[in-house]
Amino acid sequence: MSDRTPSRLGSVPPPSVYSPLLTAPILPTLAALSLPNLLALGTQSLVAVAETTYIGLLGTESLAAMALVFPMIMLTQMMSSGAMGGGVSSAISRALGARDEARARALALHALIVGCIAGLLFTTVFLSGGPSIYRALGGDSAVLPLALKYSGTFFAGATIVWLFNIFASIARGTGNMRVPSTTVIGVATLQVILGGLLGLGFGDIPQFGLAGVAAGQIIAFLAGTITLLVYLRSRHSRLRLGFTGIPLRWELFSDILKVGAISCLSPLQSILTVVLLAKFVAGFGTTALAGYGIGVRLELLLVPIAFSIGAASVPMVGMAIGAGDVPRARRVAWIAATASAVIIGTIGCLAALFPDFWATLFTQDPMVERAAHEYLGVAGFGFAAYGFGLCLYFSSQGSGRILGPVLGGTVRLLVVLAGGVVLQRLGAGFMDFALLVTIAMVAYGVSTAFFVWMTRWGR
Repeated sequence: MSDRTPSRLGSVPPPSVYSPLLTAPILPTLAALSLPNLLALGTQSLVAVAETTYIGLLGTESLAAMALVFPMIMLTQMMSSGAMGGGVSSAISRALGARDEARARALALHALIVGCIAGLLFTTVFLSGGPSIYRALGGDSAVLPLALKYSGTFFAGATIVWLFNIFASIARGTGNMRVPSTTVIGVATLQVILGGLLGLGFGDIPQFGLAGVAAGQIIAFLAGTITLLVYLRSRHSRLRLGFTGIPLRWELFSDILKVGAISCLSPLQSILTVVLLAKFVAGFGTTALAGYGIGVRLELLLVPIAFSIGAASVPMVGMAIGAGDVPRARRVAWIAATASAVIIGTIGCLAALFPDFWATLFTQDPMVERAAHEYLGVAGFGFAAYGFGLCLYFSSQGSGRILGPVLGGTVRLLVVLAGGVVLQRLGAGFMDFALLVTIAMVAYGVSTAFFVWMTRWGR
């Protein structure tokens, strides 16, 4: 399409509108786009610390219940934001890179429909299948009822979480990181306040326990969803959201789903990996499971760091692909992945060298502290490879070619599955499973880099 060719869905905006992401120096631009995301998602990490602290005050059984449910909550977040949300940002950024604003606007409406359907599906699965899921993961008679309260309250509002992340992804697809990041910070602040008030009780507010912590999350996401909707409908939005005059077309759903649906396999594999390890660790008892939950929570909280850099690279890669500049798209991806590895690797090494600093934030039980210490003391050294592969996954979404990073996640899952079965049969200890986690992370980073290198980008 030439610069002046009309789109099938409407007129073409001036080519200068989106040119900065196509021409600006890569590393400074990545840093400028990543910083708002990093601040926002760093705030979310603090929320997770606060919520885990609240739950730790409720007792060891509550921590064990959190270890069972938290991966499912992260799955919801990762699928709606990093996976399907990445597909939304990718499709919109490629349309804008090709100077087709009307198509981008239509894609935004189609993305909301996808988000509503996915949210309702999550609610149905976890409300109806929750008892079977958490029982299969090792939830016993003491832990299972607590897990169901936590899970049931959160997943009753799963559609709200999906809509929030789809709205944020629409904004990110235009290259605007400031508005969604500011909103995330507001949501995180509300979560800390409401989680404490409803979870632990205060004054006339009764203690609702785990259900109260989950309710605080949903109420905060609802406020954020309303905020982003108002923004995207205003004249301040770079891509104004419309609900009328846009016919639904399968081709537009396909443009989102060809990246988003395949991307959903990656967080599914990541959570399945964590769940498998939780199942193996559950054999060592509730104390070990609680310690593992504290340790693996840090691992999952590093995902937002890779996401903050990867989400910044998506519109840069997508617009470069839309404009036909594949070499620039490649450079963006490799530079972003390297930055992610350096940051996450540093955190991982610090966690491995000083694991007690993290563990004592959540528990005073010496046995639980010891289990978390043992896990992080080994697994932390694999975080750099994990961050490298994870950021490549996000960057590849912008290219529209996401299968390679997904296969990298498959490699990690198979290493954990095969290694876990072997270790279990050999009667291996808890430390051996922590070493398995490290090996799997390295395998993930190396295989993802190889698959991306071998994949042809562009048409």
